[in-house]
Amino acid sequence: MLGDGRGTVHFPSPVSASGNIAGRMSDFVHLHLHSQFSLLDGANRLPDVINTVKEAGMPAVALTDHGNMFGAIELYNTARAAGIKPIVGMEAYVAQGDLHDRTPSRSSSNHLVLLAKNETGYRNLLKLTSTAYLEGFYYKPRIDKALLRQHSEGLICLSACLKGEINENIVKNREREAEMAAREFLEIFGEGNYYLEMQDHGIPEQRLANEVVRRLSRKLGIPLVASNDAHYLRKDDAFAHDILLCIGTQKNVSDPDRLRYYSDNFYVKSADEMHALFPDDHQALENTLAIAEKCNLVIPTGSFHLPEFPVPPGYTLQSYFEKVVRDGLDERLTELRRRRGGPGGARHEEEVYRTRLEYEIQVIEKMGFPGYFLVVWDFIRHARENDVPVGPGRGSAAGSLVAYALRITNIDPLQYDLLFERFLNPDRISMPDIDIDFCMRGRGKVINYVGEKYGRDRVAQIITFGTLAAKACIRDVGRVMGLPYSKVDRIAKLIPDMTKSLGDAVKDNDALAAEMKDPEVKQIIEVGKRLEGLTRHASVHAAGVVITPRPLDELVPLYKVTKGEEEQVMTQWDMTIIESLGLLKMDFLGLRTLTVIDDAVKIVRQQGIALDLDEVPLDDPETFRIFCDGRTSGIFQFESRGMTDLLRRVKPSRFDELAALNALYRPGALSVGMVEEYIQRKQGRKFSYALPETKPILEETYGVFVYQEQVMLTAVAVAGFSMADADKLRKAMGKKKADEMAKMKAKFVEGAAKRGVPQEKSAALWDYIEPFAGYGFNKSHSVAYANLAYKTAYLKAHHPVAFMAAMLNSELSSSDAIAKYTAECKNMGIGLLQVDVNESSYFFTVVENQIRFGLGAVKGVGEGAIEAILEARRRLGRFRSLAQVATEVDLRAVNRKVFESLVKAGAFDTFGLHRAALWTSLDAILEFGQKRRREREEGQGSLLALLGGGGSAGSDAMEPVPDRATPVWPEKERLRSEKEALGFYLTGNPLSEHQAEIERLISHTTADLKEGFEGTATLGGVVNGFNRVKIKTGANAGRFMGRFVLEDLTGGIPVTLFANQLQQFGHLIADDAVVLVKGQVRERGGEMEMTVEEVSALDKLGVRPLIGVDVLLKAAAISTNSMLRLRDLFVEHHGDVPVTLQVQL
Repeated sequence: MLGDGRGTVHFPSPVSASGNIAGRMSDFVHLHLHSQFSLLDGANRLPDVINTVKEAGMPAVALTDHGNMFGAIELYNTARAAGIKPIVGMEAYVAQGDLHDRTPSRSSSNHLVLLAKNETGYRNLLKLTSTAYLEGFYYKPRIDKALLRQHSEGLICLSACLKGEINENIVKNREREAEMAAREFLEIFGEGNYYLEMQDHGIPEQRLANEVVRRLSRKLGIPLVASNDAHYLRKDDAFAHDILLCIGTQKNVSDPDRLRYYSDNFYVKSADEMHALFPDDHQALENTLAIAEKCNLVIPTGSFHLPEFPVPPGYTLQSYFEKVVRDGLDERLTELRRRRGGPGGARHEEEVYRTRLEYEIQVIEKMGFPGYFLVVWDFIRHARENDVPVGPGRGSAAGSLVAYALRITNIDPLQYDLLFERFLNPDRISMPDIDIDFCMRGRGKVINYVGEKYGRDRVAQIITFGTLAAKACIRDVGRVMGLPYSKVDRIAKLIPDMTKSLGDAVKDNDALAAEMKDPEVKQIIEVGKRLEGLTRHASVHAAGVVITPRPLDELVPLYKVTKGEEEQVMTQWDMTIIESLGLLKMDFLGLRTLTVIDDAVKIVRQQGIALDLDEVPLDDPETFRIFCDGRTSGIFQFESRGMTDLLRRVKPSRFDELAALNALYRPGALSVGMVEEYIQRKQGRKFSYALPETKPILEETYGVFVYQEQVMLTAVAVAGFSMADADKLRKAMGKKKADEMAKMKAKFVEGAAKRGVPQEKSAALWDYIEPFAGYGFNKSHSVAYANLAYKTAYLKAHHPVAFMAAMLNSELSSSDAIAKYTAECKNMGIGLLQVDVNESSYFFTVVENQIRFGLGAVKGVGEGAIEAILEARRRLGRFRSLAQVATEVDLRAVNRKVFESLVKAGAFDTFGLHRAALWTSLDAILEFGQKRRREREEGQGSLLALLGGGGSAGSDAMEPVPDRATPVWPEKERLRSEKEALGFYLTGNPLSEHQAEIERLISHTTADLKEGFEGTATLGGVVNGFNRVKIKTGANAGRFMGRFVLEDLTGGIPVTLFANQLQQFGHLIADDAVVLVKGQVRERGGEMEMTVEEVSALDKLGVRPLIGVDVLLKAAAISTNSMLRLRDLFVEHHGDVPVTLQVQL
């Protein structure tokens, strides 16, 4: 190692797996740097940092985020790919005492920079950060010196910034204490592993501290190192970073007492800038390279870390795997024989199953995954045995016969030509990916079982990071900069939800570009551009769980969040990183549909009807009539408006057609015409197969390449590909990379030629496959989810009341969804019984052929209140009066607000009194109830009871009784109150008398719009919450605009009238007015919103004659078939007015 006059250090070799540094390089590297993973404090994106340090000739860079290792693997991979040495570290918080001490006076902590020299240091960092979150968290994730002593090996320590213990003591004029602390850290980390750190961001205290630090260095022989506390990339990022701090601390930028950085010098400085700051500290700068040379961490990859599955005595992991798989197949074949009427009824001979199974066993064992399958088999078996519904399969795993034999999936892969290689490619060893759907209620039970089986310290959920998305970023920036909410809201609503970047939004949106002329708007957009995409917060992933063979913190850093009394431990790394390190990651997904199916089946069985949905025929006419008629509200994956339109056109008659539609109804397939091609061929249009070899593969989808598996099978049949090579072709087509596709085409044509296929025919087949294959879907997933869809449709067709009750129960928290499904109940002729305090349970229940509303559907009535009511009812049998309810329930749980909601909902109508009378009596009744409860608690009774008259009679005599003479609420007020309590109208609707007219005039319902429709729509409904808002800026400043919610029988949608429309139609708008509204529908802020073009009063429309019909056609949807259907429609419904066709190009 040689040095020049400025402290340049020359190393002999380039960055490699061994970690050495080389080449022409800078004489300084950054060892104190914060990325976006120092949440809402760091603004550095790691790829940008790597590019910057590479351009500056810096051979290495460290990452030292606050207390965590969120970005460690991203740094490691990104830096190594760029030829830069990664130095994994963190800036720890060291408690001023014991890390378990939560005493407020000892809550502060000091910073300390820790860098991993090697794998031992890396493992110690994992322990330190995990313990900081799991045991030491008190405002910050803290460690202490005792923990440092246990885990100091392999680490280099820097004394940190002004918040470090050394500098903090110096600034407080405690040089002796600073010296003692330096000696202690030197003793902990050892000679050559502890450095006194100097920084200069223009802060006077830093310069003071640096002088003393230099003196301590000379006195104690501890080397110096210079760093810059880099929180953002460039100097001109300082203002955006300041705004980020305000977002993180929830302060306004104008707040004088908020957290702020002293200067704009906390960026990634060049070596020249560092030399200018420390002109006389060459060795301190040189030591940055010396430290980098010492750090040679290589993180082990390329192996799998599977949990150890305990096998019974006498078995190895492999032999036990083989036993349970073969036993499982025997059970499956017995079931298949029974279902299909003997061996001859099966599509394939049993030997075909056994041969396929042995092949799969061989591949799984060769890849080293028997333990993986046993782990999954075990917890799914536990779920089924403990009444936790499990899905039939998800993703490519449904293509495995082993998974079917183990009942991991419930789809016979041979029956549907599903491919094992789509799941596991024997030529490419990678961890299997089996995602499991569980009932929403039971998912947690399964995760608990896994934790108990393998150890709580070996099972954790997985982290996910929320980011500052473009729209939310603008709202955050505008808020902390103090801009008016209305202005920020207007700008945010101009940004599409799925926009890639704010820069793209400005380019593509003229209205947004025009707003940029306003300096304030321009500033929030410019700041937003710098901050969008940064990590905002960490939370638990909805499904991901990791299971490890040894304690988690030996393999991954851990993180903990606390919600109330519940603590959730999760990894600090996301799913992608967990998988890349060879750890077992599972998705335990909660699927509402499984809960619905389970609840519905239980209701049916309670009625004395035996039902096993795995045994129902897959060709049931009534079930297919549900699909063909488009009556699919509540049907899994088939209830959107677009899908129902597609079903009515296709009129599916076979199960495989449901699977195909599930695969086809996706944007890619729709955009290239696959769907239209499929429909026309299904409806009888003639077609031919390019080669006879493709007929058995494509026959079920009318010659259209719908599935990825069809592409794979074609490559095998026509070009002689192995299944493994066919899977590579499938992946290449999905990526659409031109160079890979050219190579694959050459291999395809060459392989076909060897099998006697002329080049022009194989090339033509390839050209036909290519545009479709990129949008082909996974058949295994389509079949599995079509299976669930069929089961829900079967329930709706044969057990409609039970099914709809289960659907309503699954949506208790959503009044919009309940409104939608109650409307569907009415369409199906299912009677709905109102909430009743004497009859309703928490959930919706079936009463003969009707559905009784549950108390859980009433707004403002929580679980505690409902349980108190049900407990009293179990004790009494029935309530005889409102006063008895108030006397017998715990009024601490069932307060006045609860009583009010129940009155409005009609829950007390059972007492034979109208709601106004009940409402006006609440004060007296609740006072009586509280008094009676106090008397009971104090051991007192009524005088009549003491004289032997009986407590019950005495209570009756003294109860306040609602006054029947109280004026009845007008119908509109009664219904409005009912809607407040339920979120929708139940016992009546202001629209009921107009509904037939509305249905004749509208183009959509509000429920239709919530499925993602954008464009012109005409709606009919009742106005609610109308208000006028004064416009403060722009051309219409001083005028008014209007807002209201338009509600129909299926829900509601926010509506806006701009100034001109309000002036023109304002006289028609008032709360409770029934109107027809035409306007533009767009998605804004995550929900659909309508901007008014025209408003009509419904009662005036009857006298307006129809003068014509305009039909708007989208050019992309026009085909010969669709035009013929339109012609037939006109012929069937002829009239006396002209029809105009408009084509939207």
